[in-house]
Amino acid sequence: MTNVEKDDRQRHLPAGRKAQLAAYVTEAGQVTVSALAERFGVSIDTVRRDLDQLSADGVLVRTYGGAVSRSTITRTDRAVDQRLSIQEQEKEKIAALAASLVEDGSTIMINGGTTTLALARLLGQHRDLTVATNNLLVPAALPASAVRDIYVFGGAVRSLTLATIGPVSFRANGGADLDISCDLALIGVGAVAAGAGYTTSNLAEAAMMQEMISRAARVAILADSSKFDRRLFAQVSELASADYLITDAMPGPELRDALEAGEVELITPPGAR
Repeated sequence: MTNVEKDDRQRHLPAGRKAQLAAYVTEAGQVTVSALAERFGVSIDTVRRDLDQLSADGVLVRTYGGAVSRSTITRTDRAVDQRLSIQEQEKEKIAALAASLVEDGSTIMINGGTTTLALARLLGQHRDLTVATNNLLVPAALPASAVRDIYVFGGAVRSLTLATIGPVSFRANGGADLDISCDLALIGVGAVAAGAGYTTSNLAEAAMMQEMISRAARVAILADSSKFDRRLFAQVSELASADYLITDAMPGPELRDALEAGEVELITPPGAR
């Protein structure tokens, strides 16, 4: 039997297919279920089962509609750790305050970013949470004791942040979008200003954050004080769309007055000035 014939035959053997699938995901970094089904000549359901097993084995990270390689996450995680070291104390304070808003048994949405990642790591005292996120680092950061279910939104993956960019939705087996909502959306933003509201640097991320906000009963914006009185490329929403702004220091008079006018509760550490 030639190597080509052996390779073709192995594709139809579960163990051999999964090994090849794992190698392909590692090489590609990010894949979709449909692309894998076409490449390996099997059904979408078969690919999903293989990916679920490989995810359970720790070979890759399962996402809605596909998978991401562990090596990609490792590279990005190092970069994220570097970003976490910027304004580190401020982010930890904000994360702790945000965690205090999360109620046991609730459903929360968390977007990409290092402040929200710090929040995920601090939810160890919580129980029975349902978490939906576009941040691929959040599932591994969440304490297992805190979580009932974790869902990751699908779409393209930004290599800089390892967060997906796509619709805030999931589909039923019949193909129709399911109506989803959450009790609290925890949204990290790039800038906050009286006139511009909440902004970020990436247009697709802004659209995704807008949709998370629209599906939440309550909204908490997370932003350290270095982001005050700045405007980035894409507006996420106006100030009044949030119920809370969680930060490490009091903003200046203009922003503080605008937040008050928008009925946004300002949450800061005790003694913040």
